[in-house]
Amino acid sequence: MRIGALAGATGTTTKTLRFYEQAGLLDAPPRTPGGYRDYPSRAAARISFIRAAQTAGLSLAEIRSVLAVRDGGQPPCEHVTALLAEHLADVERRLAELAVTRATLRDLVDSASATDPATCTEGDICRIITGR
Repeated sequence: MRIGALAGATGTTTKTLRFYEQAGLLDAPPRTPGGYRDYPSRAAARISFIRAAQTAGLSLAEIRSVLAVRDGGQPPCEHVTALLAEHLADVERRLAELAVTRATLRDLVDSASATDPATCTEGDICRIITGR
């Protein structure tokens, strides 16, 4: 299957497929006598996996590691489970940080609505932020 057909079948672009090839996610396909890339049909499943893994938040390096396990003949389930658990913990941490930031911003907005600009002094850059 030529690169354009693979791109169309997987909802990607030819540029993306070349990038995946350069990044080591997709094996370089054999070439036709005319020099065109001739991807095997199984390449579409690999592209689908790569895109799904990216949607799940895995980095290209992590995806490459999963593919290496699979290409080595082993099921990557344990490896994938560990990666997903790590990503989930990171998301949970970031959500907690965002909750604190949201509370801070709500307090600042409340303070701002109660602040009379006429009471600001030259010594303050912005007392809404500094709380003075």
